[in-house]
Amino acid sequence: MRKPVLFAILALTFACKEKPKENVEEVTEETVDVVQEPKWTVLFDGSSFDGWHFYNGGEVMEPWKLEDGAMVLYPPESKPEGANYNLVTDTEFTDFVLSLEWKIAEGGNSGIFWGVKEDEKYGEPYLTGPEIQVLDDERHPDAQNGTDRLAGALYDMVSPSTKAVKPAGEWNAVEIMINHKTNEGRVMLNGTKIVEFPVEGEGWNELVANSKFADWEAFGAFKTGKIGVQDHGDVVAFRNIKIKEL
Repeated sequence: MRKPVLFAILALTFACKEKPKENVEEVTEETVDVVQEPKWTVLFDGSSFDGWHFYNGGEVMEPWKLEDGAMVLYPPESKPEGANYNLVTDTEFTDFVLSLEWKIAEGGNSGIFWGVKEDEKYGEPYLTGPEIQVLDDERHPDAQNGTDRLAGALYDMVSPSTKAVKPAGEWNAVEIMINHKTNEGRVMLNGTKIVEFPVEGEGWNELVANSKFADWEAFGAFKTGKIGVQDHGDVVAFRNIKIKEL
C-alpha cells in the first residue's frame, strides 16, 4: 500500500506548483511605473511681479520696474534710512534647481539668495540666506577682496573654478542646484560648472566657520526658505526665472 500513497503525494505536490494562468497579469509598458522627471515652474515670466514681494514688506513697486521681459532695479540716489528693496519669492523651497539670467550695470554688485527666512528680526536676506554673487568683476572693488567674491562664487565661501562671466551690460545665464538629499550644491554659469559645495553637515559647517558668517547665528540655518534677489544699491536686471523642485 505504500506505492499508491507515494504517487498520490507526488501528484498533489506538482498540482500545487502550477499557477492558474488566468491569475497571471501580463506586464506591459502601461503597467510599469515610470519615474517622472521634475518639471520647471516659472517664477517670473516678465509680465508681472506675481509671486514676489519686498523682503519683510508688501507688493513690488518702484524702484523695481518691468522692462523688456526683465525685472530691473533702479535704486534711488538717496535711500531712506532702514529701507531696502530686496525681493523674495512668496513660496519657500528646499531642494531645487534654479535657472535665471542676470545683467549687472558697470561697477555693479548684487546677489541671488536661497534659504531666506523672512522675519522682522532679520533686516536683510543675507542674514539668513547664502548668496551666489552677481558682480562686475572688472570694476567693482569687491572683486579685489578675494576670488570668493567674484561673479558666480558662493559668496565669501567658495571661489569659481574658472572665469565664465560675461562683461557688465551683458546677460549671464546661471543655474543653481541645492540638494539636501544628496548634500550637493552647484553653480553653472553660462553653461560651465564653476562652483561645487556641500549644503549641510560637517563640510558646510567648515565653510561657514572659515567665512565672515562664522558668528552669524541664523546664517544658512534654514533648509527651507525663500529665493531672493539683492538690492545692493546698483542697477541690476533679472529675467527668465524658473525653478525645478527635486
